[in-house]
Amino acid sequence: MTSYKWIESRTPDALAADATALFNAEFGTAPTGVWAAPGRVNVIGEHVDYAGGVCIPFALPLQIAAAVTPREDTKVVAASQKTDGTVARAEVDLKDIRPGGDIGWLGYVAGTVWAAHESGALENLTGLNIALVSDVPLGSGLSSSAALECSVAVAAYELDHGQGPDDAARHQLADAAMRAENDIVGASTGGLDQTASLFGAEGKALVIDFDSHTHRLVNFDIADQDLVLLIADTNAPHELNDGQYASRRGVIDDVQNALGSLRHLSEEQIAAWAHENGKDATLYAKRTGHVLHETARTLQAADALEAGDFDTFRRFMADSHASLRDDLEVTTPELDSAAEAAGTLGARMTGGGFGGAVIALIAKARVGDTVAAIASAAEEKGFAEPTFYIATPGDGARRLV
Repeated sequence: MTSYKWIESRTPDALAADATALFNAEFGTAPTGVWAAPGRVNVIGEHVDYAGGVCIPFALPLQIAAAVTPREDTKVVAASQKTDGTVARAEVDLKDIRPGGDIGWLGYVAGTVWAAHESGALENLTGLNIALVSDVPLGSGLSSSAALECSVAVAAYELDHGQGPDDAARHQLADAAMRAENDIVGASTGGLDQTASLFGAEGKALVIDFDSHTHRLVNFDIADQDLVLLIADTNAPHELNDGQYASRRGVIDDVQNALGSLRHLSEEQIAAWAHENGKDATLYAKRTGHVLHETARTLQAADALEAGDFDTFRRFMADSHASLRDDLEVTTPELDSAAEAAGTLGARMTGGGFGGAVIALIAKARVGDTVAAIASAAEEKGFAEPTFYIATPGDGARRLV
């Protein structure tokens, strides 16, 4: 296994030390504190969070750390360490942020602070100096964007209120981070990533119901079953703000704007409406069918998880990938290759699609063979070399130092 590429992660102490060192180098002083938020892996329940569906993600030990100090003005000045060791630095005045305005990657950072203030989650419009270091690989489908938003959100909240956010405040911060993506960055996400990043807990998965706006933590005891969750990042290009994600969501939103939440609609109701309104009935049936069936199978998967029935759970994972491939059409040749090489049970793409990662819930003894099969298939087809990671549930956003 050592001959293959593996995602490397730092301990929380090492991540905090690196963020502090970057802050010192960029701003010439020590930060007030260091906060971190994790990426996430969504085990099942894809492309349903914006349609009242159900998802089962967990937070990863892979994190983004934000070393932060408040400013006396309303500017956000952020320095981010890139994978090649260089530093990207940018700034914006919070008073200049507007929906639809293009402020680049600062949209995730300053956009979240702006949205939190707009919603009342933050009482004072205060600028920040921020230094960012990350173990969450960009474009992997493991939601580096939510980790970025939520690390800054919890930092801004504690600096504003003098204490860390409780559950009610975390819900407000999740909404603010989602608004930053939707209104500032222009990515039509639905809240799954931010909820997982803010509410994750070690050893637990979350069952998130976006119809009732509730979630619960459930044990994810795969180690007791001699199972592991293998992540294979295909390293294929991965963008959610290029229109493909939005086009899928556009069909769902079109139906919901007319008829209400998909959670409470039948395929027959949708078909009749599509026919009456001159829509492409076949396309609408495929797109909305994925949401309806994915929500139903995720509810059943949650029951299987709580019963410890991982064979059934893994079957639902495979069914999810097939639906994402055939009905929603968000997979890529790289994703399909990795899922097929990993085996017919327990493998599926994770994240928004159009690149990113595949996950496989497999026997621990099969890790080496599975990694070799995925890497070999990618090489044979001329794809990029995948990167691998063994995922375990970690804690949500919090202060490190």
